Amino acid sequence: MASQHSAADNLSVLLIQINSILSSTIKFLGELTINNPITTALLLAAGTGSRLRPLTLDAPKCLTEVGGEPILGRLVDNLRLQGITRLVVVTGYLDNCIREFLEINAADMQVDYVFNPVYSTTNNIYSLWLAREVIEEPFVLIESDLVFEESMLESMLVPDRIAISNILPWMNGTMVGLNAQKDVTAFHVSHDVNDELRYKTVNIYSFSSQSWQKVIKQLDRHIADKRVNEYYETVFAEMVADGSLEFASVFFDENKWYEIDCLEDLHQAELMFPQTPQFGLSEPVRLGHIKSRSPANSAQFIAPVNKLLLSDNIVSINKTVPDKNL
Repeated sequence: MASQHSAADNLSVLLIQINSILSSTIKFLGELTINNPITTALLLAAGTGSRLRPLTLDAPKCLTEVGGEPILGRLVDNLRLQGITRLVVVTGYLDNCIREFLEINAADMQVDYVFNPVYSTTNNIYSLWLAREVIEEPFVLIESDLVFEESMLESMLVPDRIAISNILPWMNGTMVGLNAQKDVTAFHVSHDVNDELRYKTVNIYSFSSQSWQKVIKQLDRHIADKRVNEYYETVFAEMVADGSLEFASVFFDENKWYEIDCLEDLHQAELMFPQTPQFGLSEPVRLGHIKSRSPANSAQFIAPVNKLLLSDNIVSINKTVPDKNL
């Protein structure tokens, strides 16, 4: 009897020690993650940007200018300032324009390309799936039609986070619900004033290697079922619902980011991010080219200038059906 008690006592001590070791390991990994932030970004830039025509007839949407600078140029500068050293870019429509732009404007970064040959008939779920073979490390996923204040990105460089914001009238599309700890509990495709409190997704996510492998498996199932015209949020929603994927929320100031799908969006984004006046000039001047702020740049890329004069009386265009693949 005494030996049984002794064995039980020894087992209890062993379990306590194991629990202590596990707790220390988890804490260490957490500190390791914080001290070694994400350095890889996945950019989705395959779509045709049809609702920004005529601006996108001869250039992809991500090279449309906001405040005198291409969206992609702003994004690359922001990522560089946050310590991102590798870009994985999924291209499609006018792929060569993006490659030429990044050859100069991201010359100091490792840039890997994934081409989506069916960009005109698939949605962003397919572009994300195509990136599965070139990314193994933790990364941040960003759609290439976003403009935002650079400082807000810093908190996203820790795995398994989602950027969200309070909802403004112009926002629609995917919303999320949160628990008391500000973790995502569910994805929603619409917002109703009578619903529970919800927040707008900014379309920036970060993933650990483990979470990414789980996402790939779910993406594989969708693609095998030929569900290539869905949004990747469908996959995230399913996984959050069954508990296989978790996101901690990062709040973006709703007045310091914009998603550009149509001409009215572009107009509003330029009001939010106006062109910086040139040194020695009293008024802003729109330039026909943008010089990269890359420290490795030694040339200039001629970026497409917005040929359409935007005005305050543009009729608002419904944003409920965003472009496929951006």
